[in-house]
Amino acid sequence: MKTIVIIGGGITGLSAAYYLQKSLKTMEKQAKLILIEAEDRLGGKIRTVQSGDWIMETGADSIVTRKTNVAPLLDELGMQEQVVYNATGISFIHTEGELKQIPKDAVFGIPLSLESLASTNLVSAQGKVDALKDFYTPNETFTKEDSIGAFLEHFLGSELVEKQISPVLSGVYSGELQDLTIASTLPYLLDYKNEYGSIIQGLAENKKKFQGSGDKKFMSFEQGMSSLIDRLEERLTATDIYKGVRAESIRKDDGRYRVALSNGETVEADFVVLSTLHPVAQRLLQDKQLDEAFDQLKNRSLTSIYMGYDIPDSRLPKDGTGFITAPGSDLRCNACTWTSRKWEHTSGRKRLLVRLFYKNTGPEYEALRSLSEEELMEVGRRDVEAALGITDQPVSVEVTRWDETMPNYHLKHPQLVKDLETRLGAAYPNVLLAGCSYYGVGIPDCILNGEHTAAKIAEML
Repeated sequence: MKTIVIIGGGITGLSAAYYLQKSLKTMEKQAKLILIEAEDRLGGKIRTVQSGDWIMETGADSIVTRKTNVAPLLDELGMQEQVVYNATGISFIHTEGELKQIPKDAVFGIPLSLESLASTNLVSAQGKVDALKDFYTPNETFTKEDSIGAFLEHFLGSELVEKQISPVLSGVYSGELQDLTIASTLPYLLDYKNEYGSIIQGLAENKKKFQGSGDKKFMSFEQGMSSLIDRLEERLTATDIYKGVRAESIRKDDGRYRVALSNGETVEADFVVLSTLHPVAQRLLQDKQLDEAFDQLKNRSLTSIYMGYDIPDSRLPKDGTGFITAPGSDLRCNACTWTSRKWEHTSGRKRLLVRLFYKNTGPEYEALRSLSEEELMEVGRRDVEAALGITDQPVSVEVTRWDETMPNYHLKHPQLVKDLETRLGAAYPNVLLAGCSYYGVGIPDCILNGEHTAAKIAEML
């Protein structure tokens, strides 16, 4: 009987195990499944903390609804009745000492219409004129491997990108737009430009794809995102799960692989799925032929600070759900989600709950890295006071540091992943890379990658 070892119990590894179980049952095949997770809990960057009446997500806080592969999984898991959706509201950019509204009719800050472009108060009249270049300038050189920043600036002008688009996109993809490829961010924008002659027109023609779910653009669960992890774990009845056990090394041995574990065990495997961040995969393989590519992959860091206040949520600006900080702002945070407003299930008594994000793309992150949790709380409190005028002291705080764990898809990323796949396939047959370090950072992307990985192994079986 074949043995399949999945290293890494985040959402990708769990999805791979789940779909492998399903495929084995459908094919009426026998195989031993083993899932190894170094932490004492499963879920990776999905972790829900409950503090009094508040529900706090220390990692990913939602699932984007326009990715259609998640709904069938939730149906299979019997979780649809637990689904909750984001409340509607206005998003802001904090710039020039105040909150300015991001036009509602926009995707990642990119206008969906001429009216949206004309109405924004984030860009000057000249900046709006510059953006009209998109309508009469054809694409003659850009491919999906080019910089998303250079692409957007070329057709929409530097001011619109700098003041309205970049704060949003950089926040989502954890990097400078000039260093991120079109392929790894918004590949459909190039398709729209080529098909419709205009990015804005292309988005307008495909508006239903982005707004087809109405205001329900994101989903979570009544008891938090960890509910998905818990349900997947419950369903892995044919999988041996090791928690709190670290994989130490992987060695080839006569056509199979020996996976040494921190508890002293050694597991022999026919297939190994490396569903870990790339530095862990690199450490496990310890192969100089792979190090050159591994070394060029990049991760970034983020600190998340939740603060709960014993004051009404209504103290927030009317209809708002949060803000992003523009370059040059006097705030130290990169963004702030008004969690109790955006996610009603997170605050049982409608008391104010906010979440602040501090990313290492910011100029002050190194100084913040050395601060204690108490000092970070004070930084967050001052940002809330400066942005929202709230001077009360928080009564509940949750600080989470994600050091070097946020993948950054720079310009060389796609080619590096292809190179790793080729070298790995030649030197380590049946050892597969999986997860956000390579194939997409969103939860739907990770679930899909887990499903695809399972399908590859099932086919080889």
